[in-house]
Amino acid sequence: MPLLSAVCRQNAIFALHNELKETDEKMKNGHLLWADDEMELLRPHVLFLENKGYEVVTVTNGQDALDECRSQAFDLILLDENMPGLSGLETLAQIKEIAPAVPVVMVTKSEEENIMDQAIGSKIADYLIKPVNPHQILMTLKKNIHQRDILSETTDTNYQQNFARLGMLINDARTTEEWTEVYRQLVSWELQLSEADSRMTEMLQMQKTEGNNGFAKFVKRNYLDWIAGVGDRPLMSPDLFKRKVFPALDRGEKVFLLVLDNFRYDQWRLVAGELAQLYSIEEELYMSILPTATQYARNAIFSGLMPNKIAQMFPDLWVDEDEEEGKNLNEAPLIQTQIDRYRRRDTFSYHKINDSAGAEKLIGQFKQLDRYDLNVVVFNFIDMLSHARTESKTVRELAKDEAAYRSITLSWFRHSPLRELLKMLAESHYTVIITTDHGSIRVDKPIKVVGDRNVNTNLRYKLGKNLGYNAKEVFDIKEPAKAQLPSPNISTTYIFATGGDFFAYPNNYNYYVSYYKDTFQHGGISMEEMLVPLIVLQPKKR
Repeated sequence: MPLLSAVCRQNAIFALHNELKETDEKMKNGHLLWADDEMELLRPHVLFLENKGYEVVTVTNGQDALDECRSQAFDLILLDENMPGLSGLETLAQIKEIAPAVPVVMVTKSEEENIMDQAIGSKIADYLIKPVNPHQILMTLKKNIHQRDILSETTDTNYQQNFARLGMLINDARTTEEWTEVYRQLVSWELQLSEADSRMTEMLQMQKTEGNNGFAKFVKRNYLDWIAGVGDRPLMSPDLFKRKVFPALDRGEKVFLLVLDNFRYDQWRLVAGELAQLYSIEEELYMSILPTATQYARNAIFSGLMPNKIAQMFPDLWVDEDEEEGKNLNEAPLIQTQIDRYRRRDTFSYHKINDSAGAEKLIGQFKQLDRYDLNVVVFNFIDMLSHARTESKTVRELAKDEAAYRSITLSWFRHSPLRELLKMLAESHYTVIITTDHGSIRVDKPIKVVGDRNVNTNLRYKLGKNLGYNAKEVFDIKEPAKAQLPSPNISTTYIFATGGDFFAYPNNYNYYVSYYKDTFQHGGISMEEMLVPLIVLQPKKR
């Protein structure tokens, strides 16, 4: 999309945003309850708040406060700690039973630590020490009632100010480093706007689409040169052991390599927040090979070879697309071939975790794993979630958009054996490397492709002979050897979908499109699929 067109759309969305903002500002700021036996002395404070647009209901004792809570809803309650009859803490306990979600600010003359501990233990939102001034009260109202609105407004303003700069980054990106920075920026804004519940997400989505269009052109221009070793080749799937794992082992470090299948950078950014207290984090992105699918990308990681080399050198360990056998059953033997090829003597263990029982078994064996130089663990949950979202209407509802998809990933991590394993590793002497084989993208635009019954089923890439497609809509590789991909037939062609496109057959087209539109898929060309996290964690308590 040209930058000028994007700016026009931007102006329209910004105008709507400002109109909605003006409507919001006409609304009342909030409905408050203030309980204090010295209410007459506080009348100037009440008038100050009313002039700021707040409705303030005042009472002079705890019982009246409870009666008001039962009869009407409040946005926030200011509660004096020292009142006749029911004390502030006693009133607080009963308010929490009547309206547990309403923030309560304790106002007290006392600075005794035990009173503060009791109030905080009762989950007060804030506390103020008398004498209070109006601006202190206003600050606590902003923090407890308007924080999300202020966050949204500030984030929206910052994004508007950075929109043009981000557009220029996308237009000017020419190298892998520059595209990596574009993707980092897009993910950063996506997370900020999502957290702020911003109205700017549609605008950002347009910029992501622009970015993926430009990235696809970049990959088309350079991919075959990268594979041939020409030009500035980025770190790619077959390079991970040679460039990251083996150097750590050579330094005498014991390594835990955790491969989270189908793990995107935006998902990592949420998980990173859960690990910051435990680890020093070194973060980078690397480039997954094509197809961005487990059979190709993960096997390339473990073997240190491109797919056609695996098929030629270790035919017993490579499974063709048309075979029924699982495509990733030979990962441990592939790791061994790479260690042997470099004439190394590293010992290693390999584990694939598909469920909590498998993870608990691994954790139970944790002490025995210390005898290995390298422990490799593959976690399949995120990939399973992606497939379940496609096949299950319920899961699709739970992960209805990007933010919900990230949220489910974070929720899984917080309650998963993986988190428990990382806690144990944080207390150990291991270097932990977290990575993935590829990411995924939510697809929304069908493009037609024609093929025979032997064509593979993946929605983001196809290989076969006599494929029918529009060459302008795809990245096609008619000589697979140049991309170091296997060629089952002399006339095999590979085609890759870009951006949010997915392949659909003309037969039963409408059903096919409605079933797969808005699902998360992988195998093709997008920043989400190809620019994936590579993280090195060092325990802080070492």
